[in-house]
Amino acid sequence: MGYPADGTDRPQWAQRMRAERAARGWSQADAIKALRMNTSEALPGDSTLLRNWKRWEAGNAEPDSFYRTVIAKTFGTVTAAFFPRQGNQEIDSGILVGSGMETLEILSRLRSSDVSPATLDALRITADRLCCEYPHMPSEQLYIEGKAWLRRITALMDRRLTLAQHQEVLTLAGWVALLVGCVEYDMGMKSAAEGTRRAALTLGQESGNADVIGWAYEMRAWYALTQGDYRGVVAAAEAGTANAPRHSVAVQLAAQQAKAWARLGDRRQVETALDRGRTLLESLPYPEDTDHHFVVDPSKFDFYAMDCYRLAGEDRLAEMYARQVIQSSTDPDGTERKPMRNAEARITLGVVAARSGDVEEAVAYGRRALSGERKSLPSLLMCSRELTDLLSKRYPNEPEVAGYLEEIQTLSAK
Repeated sequence: MGYPADGTDRPQWAQRMRAERAARGWSQADAIKALRMNTSEALPGDSTLLRNWKRWEAGNAEPDSFYRTVIAKTFGTVTAAFFPRQGNQEIDSGILVGSGMETLEILSRLRSSDVSPATLDALRITADRLCCEYPHMPSEQLYIEGKAWLRRITALMDRRLTLAQHQEVLTLAGWVALLVGCVEYDMGMKSAAEGTRRAALTLGQESGNADVIGWAYEMRAWYALTQGDYRGVVAAAEAGTANAPRHSVAVQLAAQQAKAWARLGDRRQVETALDRGRTLLESLPYPEDTDHHFVVDPSKFDFYAMDCYRLAGEDRLAEMYARQVIQSSTDPDGTERKPMRNAEARITLGVVAARSGDVEEAVAYGRRALSGERKSLPSLLMCSRELTDLLSKRYPNEPEVAGYLEEIQTLSAK
């Protein structure tokens, strides 16, 4: 299992072109045939196209914008995931940088008789900051901070507000409630999480914010997925999509449907849902802040595909996508920007290793997935059970398997 395996300095997109092609067992000639099938535009002759493909795959030339889009579509992903932007595309969402106010000043302004536009701007930046902390901040700390800010924001409802300010406050409360509900569910507080999710849905409906409404339904789909209610996932995703059909949350809703259909064994519905999400994501502008939890960044599409291919038993594709997820979610210095995403990618690699007979590597990947400080217990346990079920059935007498199963049982009891 090696990705990429050539050890060259070729650009990542060039390495990925070769890895994607190899995972499908295609020759370069097969690849250009597939390329033609994914565009209605007239392309050059086979010899010219094959020569271009060789140059691209070798990293000697980068495809132009037209070919980048067609290549990504050929391999079932989106352009910005296959050809990521260079440099730091993230914005600094700190309160001090964004608003000129520190927390104490915001709180002081909240106690004044009127709510100024500057105060609402500061609160908006605070809500964004909290949502950007989701991948990294310990659950307990984020839960405490999120609840505290939710109380402060909702307390503004009793103040003198214009209609526009009232809608803004409802929206901000909706975003923070969504975040708190996610963290509660991560911590195993299922009943509280559902109550918070419902509150967020109501806030979204009262403010008329389709994004908040859509994400409230997405959370319902996520809860249902981790609880094994796959038909409930499909229903929640359909409801969310009906409320926000052209918003980025509809991409995530399509992904949740694909995951549910994969677990129900309906490959055709999986491909339909993934293609629907891919097409929408390709049409949306690149997000301003890919750290925001309620933003669908293009690289996450590989994460969706990884889950579906693992369940479908497409090991070469599942491995390729898992390695791509880890690569795109880790900085050059080894810092993991998306630790929970990487944990599920390592479980995928563990499943692939177990299927190939490498028990030691499978257990090592499984344990590495459990080692991160930031965990979403329901999602982590759902994926880990796929690995534990496989290991316990195929290798019930292996000591390292027994030890890993005990670790999962301990985690499940928390």
